[in-house]
Amino acid sequence: MLSWAKSFQNRTCPRERPPCPSSSSGLQTDRSRAYERTQSHEKAHLPVPGPVVFAIPSRAQSVDVSVGYSYFRLGGSGGINQNGVSGSLAYNLKSWAGIVGDFGGYHASPGGVSLNTYTYLFGPRLTLRNPSKINPFAQALLGGSRITIGSGGGSNSQFAYSLGGGVDIGLLPHLAFRPQVDYVGLNTPGSHTNCTRVSAGLVVHF
Repeated sequence: MLSWAKSFQNRTCPRERPPCPSSSSGLQTDRSRAYERTQSHEKAHLPVPGPVVFAIPSRAQSVDVSVGYSYFRLGGSGGINQNGVSGSLAYNLKSWAGIVGDFGGYHASPGGVSLNTYTYLFGPRLTLRNPSKINPFAQALLGGSRITIGSGGGSNSQFAYSLGGGVDIGLLPHLAFRPQVDYVGLNTPGSHTNCTRVSAGLVVHF
C-alpha cells in the first residue's frame, strides 16, 4: 500500500525543474560582450602619440653647408683687396638658432708679392625662417686669422671676430643662393685691422 502511494505521488507531483536562465541576464551578457568588442576596436584605431613626439626634434635639427666666392678687404682706406673662397658648416639646434663654423682663404699679390689671409671663426647664428623662400640670418663669431707674406716672408696670427649676416634665397627644396656681408676685425698686440668681407655662394640644407 505504501509503495503504491509513493508511486502515485511521484506521477501526480512532477519533480522541480532547474530554473531557466533569465532572459534579462542573457541580454546583459550580450550587451557587455558587444561593448568589449567596441572598446577593443576603438583602441586598435587610436593614434599613438609616441612617434610623433620623437619626430619633432629630428625635424627641427638640421645641417647647412655653404661655399662661395668672397671679396676680402684687408684694412680700411688704403687697404688691400683680396679674392678667395669661404665656406661654413652650421648645425641648427632649432629652426631659428644654430652653431656655425666659418672658414675662408683670400689671396692678393700687391707689388708681385703673394699675400694670403686665412680666417676661422665660430659662434651662434640666428635665422628668421618663414613660409617664403627668403630667410635672413645674422651671426656673431670669434676665432682667429693668419696672414702669410711671400714664400719666405713669414707669417703672423691674430685674434679675429666678425659680425654680419645674409639671406638664403631658395632655389630648390634643399638648395639656396646666399649673399652675405661681414665685418671682420683682426687684433694683434698693439694693432687692430678693420676688414670687410662680401660673399656670394650656394648653401645646401640637410
